[in-house]
Amino acid sequence: MKMTRPPLILAASLAAVLALSACGKHDESASSVPATPPPAASAPAMAPAPSPASTAAAGMPASDAPAAVTFGSVELGSTVDASNKILASGSSFAPSDTIYASVDTSGSGTATLAATWSDQDGKTVHEDSKTLNSSGPETTAFMISKPSGFAAGNYKVDISLNGSQVASKDFSIR
Repeated sequence: MKMTRPPLILAASLAAVLALSACGKHDESASSVPATPPPAASAPAMAPAPSPASTAAAGMPASDAPAAVTFGSVELGSTVDASNKILASGSSFAPSDTIYASVDTSGSGTATLAATWSDQDGKTVHEDSKTLNSSGPETTAFMISKPSGFAAGNYKVDISLNGSQVASKDFSIR
């Protein structure tokens, strides 16, 4: 009997497909040798971001590391713009003024920023805190006002970040 090429090629192709489809499939119950896992072909899992202290110790510039929220500055005034920036700073106010403390922070993360306003006797006039979820520079405004007016005298505002005092500003009511 004479064999033609197309059936022979077809038979060889079918045998190759069957042989290749069986490759890689192992019946673990039939084998007593434990299978070893294949080497990782993909990129390794992401490691957690290093802390600023560990990057500095490793010789990496701190600018390459994620920075926690840090205090920048505080400014007092009687008006703020839409960005919470003081429009005209000052340290002396009228009894009926609304007084703002504009606090600049930078870095990223969650932090608690607080303002404690007190009079010349150290008595707390007002306290306020705000939770920041920062991803860069941010300005936060705190304010006090008293419709009947503040008594003349010297006052101050203490600013704290995560419970630690970072700034204090004195001002007066005249």
